[in-house]
Amino acid sequence: MFNLEESIKQWLKQFRKHKAFDHGHIREMELHLRDHIDDLKTEGHTEELAFKIAVEEFGEIPTMGDEEFTNQKRKNTGTALPMAMYRNYFKIAIRSFTKQPFFTFLNTVGLAIGMAGALLISLYIYDDLNYDKSFADADRIYRINIDNKTAGELTKYASVSCPLAEVMREDYPHLEMVTRFREIGNTLIKKKDDELNTKEKYVVAADDYFFDMFGFDLIHGNKANALKEVNNLVLTRDAATHYFGSVKNAVGKSLILNNDDTYVVSGVIDNMPENSFLRGYNVFVSLSSMKDYNSPAWNNWNFPTFVKLRPGANPDDFNAYLGGVIDRYLIPWAMQFVPGLTVESARKANEESGNFMHFGSMALTDIHLHSQDREGEFNPNSDIKNIYILSFIGFFLILMASVNFMNLSTAHSLKRAKEVGIRKTLGSNRLGLVRQFLTESAIISFLSLVLALILAVIVLPYFNALAGKAMSIPFGQVSFWLILLLATAVLSLFSGSYPAFFISKFAPVKVLSGGDKLSVSGGGIRNILVVFQFSISIFLLVGTLVVFQQLRYIQSKDLGYKKDQILVIENVDATGNQINTFKEEVKKIGQVEDVSLSSFLPTPSERSGTTFFREGHMDSEGAIIIGNWRIDHDYVSTLGMEIIAGRNFDENYPSDSNALLINERALEMLNVSADEAIGLRLTDDFHRDDKENIEFVTIIGVVKNFHFESMRNQINGLSFSLAGGANRMLIKLNAGNFSEPIEQVESIWKELSPGQPFNYYFMDESFNDTYKAELRLGTIFLVFTALSIAIACLGLFGLAAFNTERRSKEIGIRKVLGASIQQIVYKLSMDFMKLVLISVVLALPLSWFIMNKWLEDFTYHIEIGWWVLILSSCMAITISILTVSYQSIKAAIVNPVKSLKAE
Repeated sequence: MFNLEESIKQWLKQFRKHKAFDHGHIREMELHLRDHIDDLKTEGHTEELAFKIAVEEFGEIPTMGDEEFTNQKRKNTGTALPMAMYRNYFKIAIRSFTKQPFFTFLNTVGLAIGMAGALLISLYIYDDLNYDKSFADADRIYRINIDNKTAGELTKYASVSCPLAEVMREDYPHLEMVTRFREIGNTLIKKKDDELNTKEKYVVAADDYFFDMFGFDLIHGNKANALKEVNNLVLTRDAATHYFGSVKNAVGKSLILNNDDTYVVSGVIDNMPENSFLRGYNVFVSLSSMKDYNSPAWNNWNFPTFVKLRPGANPDDFNAYLGGVIDRYLIPWAMQFVPGLTVESARKANEESGNFMHFGSMALTDIHLHSQDREGEFNPNSDIKNIYILSFIGFFLILMASVNFMNLSTAHSLKRAKEVGIRKTLGSNRLGLVRQFLTESAIISFLSLVLALILAVIVLPYFNALAGKAMSIPFGQVSFWLILLLATAVLSLFSGSYPAFFISKFAPVKVLSGGDKLSVSGGGIRNILVVFQFSISIFLLVGTLVVFQQLRYIQSKDLGYKKDQILVIENVDATGNQINTFKEEVKKIGQVEDVSLSSFLPTPSERSGTTFFREGHMDSEGAIIIGNWRIDHDYVSTLGMEIIAGRNFDENYPSDSNALLINERALEMLNVSADEAIGLRLTDDFHRDDKENIEFVTIIGVVKNFHFESMRNQINGLSFSLAGGANRMLIKLNAGNFSEPIEQVESIWKELSPGQPFNYYFMDESFNDTYKAELRLGTIFLVFTALSIAIACLGLFGLAAFNTERRSKEIGIRKVLGASIQQIVYKLSMDFMKLVLISVVLALPLSWFIMNKWLEDFTYHIEIGWWVLILSSCMAITISILTVSYQSIKAAIVNPVKSLKAE
């Protein structure tokens, strides 16, 4: 008859004959063999057959010994185990997981949520950090900027003067090329024989160096002259397909812009990269088509200008060169028009007043994350601080998930203490136990990775919509998988190393005798990790509340004008000479309160800066650079602005064509009071040759300051003058149903300009677009705060379950002695509530400090109220109570007979 114990004894003797195996190795192999035999017996094999299969899977003992001996000769510090032993590790791990499915579920789901969140954030960060890097020689391309301080007001521009490009080409030897743009903006475009226009939002003029600067090749056309000739334009692939059905049919065809100018399509290029400053741009007009493309004026900063330095050129040397452009070119140009002005007098005046003007450069690849406050950007930019915040969130999401694993593993160590004690008694060494527990960690980590990828694929479309991006998971890139697998392996080691070494160090005598249970449970470390998790969660709660409170403050603050119920009709210049007729007809609509025509709005629209001199002060001290908006007589009343001195434009005063309104900030720059400003004469006509005929404008009114830029910035100086050429109509509507007046306006539009697209929006919607970045950041904060709290609660839920299970006898005894359910729930919950309260104390000061730093980016911002901190704390405490109380109540209502009998 087959004797299992004798057979195992004989099998082990063969190991002892080989010098490669020591006593610990042999004992560990015996344990694995016995475990494998037990598994095979449960599968229905007889004891004898199970032994034979297990021994065969271990392999030939001499071969195993030779392999072990060879590894020892190579000074391999680890033990070379046969594949069968690794398979046993895997089987033991699976068996352990199936015995405690709740613990396995919490660990796997917690890690998966953290990994999925971290993956999405990593995609976002990678996309932002790679903006504009797809362009050829991106590391050698720089944009020229201007920083200008006048009358104490600093304004930053992302565009420069027209003549600068040619000056740099001639002066600076380390320059490979220069290219210029001229923003055009909203444009109506149609084919020559069509009646219906298409509104193109992103249209820009560019010179013929554009293609070589950014490494574009034309799909069709000759790039050498595609943007060289007047009235030529280049379309992107999508635009060419839209207008002509295919890319091939576009070149040589004509398009009409704004119902007036005919342009010839001279080339087709690929669509602009989504993660570039040119994203969205579909139409590139030849710069030579612009009237001011060759202007000699240095005081009009309308030309975004990019340079490519030669390989090896030093950017610092280039910036030093730009620092001298003012003295060498701009001031000598101004000396023609400002009597008595010299380079020395201009320098002295600036030193005394603190004013300055600096030309500088910014690396192309830095624009997206380091250029938030400049006027004249092609597209809204992000902020490097957002990257820091998201990196922080992503890092702590994955860290919190790892902490959960450590917490739950060490907390459940009691259940496996006897297993470890028996293994050690049978001869297993600590390294073998560590390998076993690290194997379990690796299995959970890679299962979590699979689940995380599934979650990320499902959530990515929603995350893209939230972030305003078009990201995709690069499954086809080998580097992606290498990084992902390496990160998972590191996470597995990080998450599993502490539990593995912690559990494997249990002393067999203490464990098997039932002593030292409290020390085995690792309560101190576990408590620290719980405090860490909830501290991060509370910080994210505070951050979310502060971001949304700041956004609410922005939306409810008195802006100095009325943005609500203002309907904006775009491209009204399409009505041609009937634009005033259109305005008068719209005024007749019953629900219309007021109507105005202008291209300039306090929400994102055109911007224009002008240099004015006070009469009698034609020197650098008498100059101010302020915005100049061209409006009509009804603009101020339509937007509900307040005149604090003087009067508004009035149709009964023909002289108002040479009049000016200014805001309070412009008063400060002029250093006069509101009453003193009325009647002052200014001129921007200083550069004409016949000085005796300089035209002046007279200030007739002062408008109360209003916000027309982001609240990150101060209110700048601004002026208003009467002028035509408007491309927007502002319609103030009375409260009620807006669909009817919109239909009536559209009906008038179709009658006066048949075939032209009718585009409209409400001004408050445009205002909200200014703060899209903040709104997205707030929503992202909210989503990942919810994730972090969910991860923390999963861990807390598991720990509460373990705690109530471990204390089941105590609960039973308390109930027998008369304790109520409420008392037991209170007793079980307070252990965790103490940890959450410690988290509150640690997290609140840090949260207050960091979020105050974030608010400093806004010139106009909230103060963090005490209630924000209290509310965040209460939310965290409430969530933790709900998480813990379920397990506490569940344990408290159990019949004490069951718990005491089980014990």
